[in-house]
Amino acid sequence: MKDGSGGFAEEQQGTLLPERPETSESAGAQMSTQTDRQEAAMRGAGSWIPVLANMANRFGLLASWLILIVIYSIMLPHVFLTASNFQTIFSSQAVLLVLALGLLPALAAGEYDLSAAGVLGVSLVLVGWLDVVHGWPIVPTVLVAIAAGLVVGLLNALFIVVVGIDSIVVTLGMGTLLAGVAIGINNLSVGGISPQLVNFASTQVFGLQLVFYYGLILTILLWYVFAYTPLGRYLYFVGAGRSVARLTGIRVNLIRAGSLIVASVVAAVSGVLLAGVLGSADPTTGPTFLLPAFASAFLGSTTITPGRFNAWGSFIAVYFLVTGITGLELLGFSGWIEQVFYGGSLVVAVLFSRLAGMKRNTGTA
Repeated sequence: MKDGSGGFAEEQQGTLLPERPETSESAGAQMSTQTDRQEAAMRGAGSWIPVLANMANRFGLLASWLILIVIYSIMLPHVFLTASNFQTIFSSQAVLLVLALGLLPALAAGEYDLSAAGVLGVSLVLVGWLDVVHGWPIVPTVLVAIAAGLVVGLLNALFIVVVGIDSIVVTLGMGTLLAGVAIGINNLSVGGISPQLVNFASTQVFGLQLVFYYGLILTILLWYVFAYTPLGRYLYFVGAGRSVARLTGIRVNLIRAGSLIVASVVAAVSGVLLAGVLGSADPTTGPTFLLPAFASAFLGSTTITPGRFNAWGSFIAVYFLVTGITGLELLGFSGWIEQVFYGGSLVVAVLFSRLAGMKRNTGTA
């Protein structure tokens, strides 16, 4: 009995005691599984946060532009929300778009061309002076105007790249000089630009002037160069650091000089297009484009590809700014609002562009 009792006790202990650890392990495993599921759910929910932040960072300006359109459409449905108003917005500022796009290669390479608006002004005046005052045919007139931009670009490249003077100093002085040259060539506004040039720039296709499509084509071309060609990458490398770019074998000075020449030539083309759009030439028009062009370029660098000057960003920025100004003017804020809007936008755009560039550099470090 004792042995049986003892055996029974041992058997009972042998069957009951192991059940407790098994129950504990099972409960622990279940709790661990639930915790893992909760953590996975939290990670799944949290994974959307960086995606949404990236989307807001890249397309925030585009969304702001659309919101601006909706607000003005509600406030001014019979004035702002009309086909003629949108045709005016997209067509009238296409010359500004072309000028801003021309600045991008130089800005990407770390150079500032403050003479671009002066080149536009001289090109515009040359078209009016040669075509209207002296009766030149329009083709050689246009070639001379564009050649003037080429000469200015070569001079800028000489002083900046070869001599080594800072681009801001050189191009600011050159822009001021060109503003005086434009007035010296012809200090009066002239009308009667050749109908060939007017038709080339102002003929409407699907309700928009041809100059808008030229700006769109240039946007696509620059987007392709920046995104898919070695030249686009070289421009960014040179802008990020010339010494490092030289060590990798990039011809830094050639890239810098080429970008300055492109900026001046495109500015001259924009002056020719402006003559066609206006049908006239005014020597005081050129300098008014400087601030809007730089505001558009810097604001564009905060969207699509934040921290980098890019074509589609500038396209959106131009029409975001123009839409904002147009709506405010329709609301009665005329005269002074354009300078305030462009000036404030430039300051804010430079700030956000710098922050986006710092974030990009930190992310790649």
